[in-house]
Amino acid sequence: MTASVKPRLLLGLSGGIAAYKAAELTRLWVQDGLDVQVVMTRAACGFITPVTLQALSGKPVYVDMWDGRVGNNMAHIDLSRDRAAIVVAPASADMLAKLAHGLADDLLSTLCLARECPLFVAPAMNRQMWEHAATRRNIAQLQADGVFILGPASGDQACGEVGLGRMLEASEIAEDVLVELAQPKPLRGKRVLLTAGPTFEAIDAVRGVTNRSSGKMGFAVARAAREAGAEVTVVSGPTSLAVPRGCALIRVESAPQMFEAVMGEVERCHVFIGVAAVADYRPSAPQAHKIKKSDRTMTLELAPNPDILAHVAALPRAPFCVGFAAESRDLDRYAQDKRQRKRIPLLAANLVQTAIGSDDNELVLFDDAGRHVVARAPKLEQARALIARVVELMAHGAIAPR
Repeated sequence: MTASVKPRLLLGLSGGIAAYKAAELTRLWVQDGLDVQVVMTRAACGFITPVTLQALSGKPVYVDMWDGRVGNNMAHIDLSRDRAAIVVAPASADMLAKLAHGLADDLLSTLCLARECPLFVAPAMNRQMWEHAATRRNIAQLQADGVFILGPASGDQACGEVGLGRMLEASEIAEDVLVELAQPKPLRGKRVLLTAGPTFEAIDAVRGVTNRSSGKMGFAVARAAREAGAEVTVVSGPTSLAVPRGCALIRVESAPQMFEAVMGEVERCHVFIGVAAVADYRPSAPQAHKIKKSDRTMTLELAPNPDILAHVAALPRAPFCVGFAAESRDLDRYAQDKRQRKRIPLLAANLVQTAIGSDDNELVLFDDAGRHVVARAPKLEQARALIARVVELMAHGAIAPR
């Protein structure tokens, strides 16, 4: 999968209360522009109807091995031939046993046996069933056969018990599958360190100086780097977003904390991407307690924060450095000036009026080859384009401007 090619998926549902999550999973993939074909077992139909999945996928849902809607009556062969992967979610203990032993007594199990594409399973069952020796043997066999096991998670279960066996959330499955299918993996074996979100510089116990940054772009870049095969560490300022799955997260608050975290990790990384909206200044003398309101004018003295990107770029063995510039005017002039001053090979710039807090963006990339506009698109698509440019420049030995 590349930034412009989205996989066609077959989603299989076996019997289990977690089948309701498959509806959300279908919705998420379709919303992302994917073609999703749904196949259900008879047991799954006891928990959620084919009509629901048909409405969400926009395609007929198949249950019967002998469904005449497939032209040659070979649904068990034809339905998977144009699919990039089969994802069984929920995968019951019974379905895992069938897949581990090559049983094929219904449409879904037969499709899995006759497939030529990768198979993902998201187990969902009671904790005792998950811990049973037979299930453990089946999972081990499936892993040995190259099947991707997604989860399970630990948590509250429909039976009222708590433990392992709960199916992953739909968003987690959606991301894990797409990250695994993303091809090529040009950053496999590389470590990417990036910053994300805003920083918060305390004035007193409750007030502070910060930037209007949601962290969405930084986390999108982290996911895109992971899709490209990199080992990713995110140093993030205050944000409510969940870190992309598979990425290490270091949470910080202030710019000095972010600087220390970056310097503690940078020697291990091959690529550094400074996406965070780091506050340029911090209060010189933050107060431990809340400053009480009065009618008098208050003067706040600000001291400059450390320039994280410039410091990393100036290291004797600096990683490949990418900067971000958010401007309110004169985008090209300020972005080019920043790239030259920081001495970095690539800088991504955007206008704050249309970027901050939004789910999509227009990005302009600046490097020695000139100016490259990445048309307005969801931030994950923008991030994939950025990572693709990083890979291209690294392959051609791009260096920082001098």
